[in-house]
Amino acid sequence: MDTTSSDLRLNGVLERLEHILVHENDSIGRDPAFDVAASSAAKSRCLYELTRLSQAVGPEGLSPAAKRRLEAVRPVLKANEAKLRAHVEAVRAVTRLLREAVQAAEADGTYSYEHFGNRYS
Repeated sequence: MDTTSSDLRLNGVLERLEHILVHENDSIGRDPAFDVAASSAAKSRCLYELTRLSQAVGPEGLSPAAKRRLEAVRPVLKANEAKLRAHVEAVRAVTRLLREAVQAAEADGTYSYEHFGNRYS
């Protein structure tokens, strides 16, 4: 694959990836209808394409412009990682609160041994 063709393909994939990342970064925590799974699938497709391109070209086959483009995506990836970490922590916190609320509701004595006594022993 010639350098110009691989640069164009790489640039196209990186533009798509950056668009997906920026959209995800803007949507997480703001848009309750945002589909994290669909966004992850789109990022996975980009990763697959990048892997295929890197196998075809190799790191030594990248032009200086392609290397700069790759480096330009790095801060967006870092921001996405931070955003996803915060999102996962928020989900864990909500899950913990819900679990504790359910446990507290179940522990109100309604279904306790003391309530039913020895009826089923």
